[in-house]
Amino acid sequence: MLKIGPYEFQSRLLLGTGKYPNFRVQKEAVDVSEAEILTFSVRRMNIFASHQPNFLEQLDIEKYTLLPNTAGAKTAEEAVRTAKLAKASGLCDMVKVEVIGCEKTLLPDPVETLKASEELLKEGFIVLPYTSDDVLLAKRLEDLGCHAIMPGASPIGSGQGIINPLNLRFIIEQANVPVIVDAGIGAPSDATKAMELGADGVLLNTAVSNASDPVKMAEAMKLAITAGRLGYEAGRIPKKHYGTASSPMEGMSTI
Repeated sequence: MLKIGPYEFQSRLLLGTGKYPNFRVQKEAVDVSEAEILTFSVRRMNIFASHQPNFLEQLDIEKYTLLPNTAGAKTAEEAVRTAKLAKASGLCDMVKVEVIGCEKTLLPDPVETLKASEELLKEGFIVLPYTSDDVLLAKRLEDLGCHAIMPGASPIGSGQGIINPLNLRFIIEQANVPVIVDAGIGAPSDATKAMELGADGVLLNTAVSNASDPVKMAEAMKLAITAGRLGYEAGRIPKKHYGTASSPMEGMSTI
């Protein structure tokens, strides 16, 4: 069970809704993923213009918890304004805080992310900040009262997978709130690795929406996250330098 603030979810896959080839493929991918949380950029969808098509019209909204994000914001002020816009539309009181500090790498601005998160917590939002894999920053965000921490595995949309597993492990080990690995996942194996490290969930978009077959990839990610979580809970065997017989030596015939 994934718990974020007052919400509880069976699925540990959070799925982005951007960049799909069309609404049909998007809907099929969402359905097969069995994700319960869908994220979208408020700035890229006019949620108040009923004459404009959007993915919300294609889905049974009652089945999902929507996680609007503040993508496009470059300052804390912009992020707060965007979050309030989403809340005013009645979609959800949960928000992914995303404040980009570098247009080339799309890495988050740590100072503005802290400012935005602090302000939105004061406003009563359930706050999930997207951050780098900075261990101390993750702790600062948790200490502020954020309801989950969302460190990137690698730059947004890069598909590089987890480039710093050590820092992710440190973040996970010190956290008392859910840690959801966000950004950079490229393959199901990346999602499995994140879960094996002890992450509580994975948020991804491009790995599914830009795959040759987004629907199959959505199913693959669902299974990968489930397998990774089970593997983490089961506890893997330690790595050794030499081989160890898989059958017991006791009682072996000496003939």
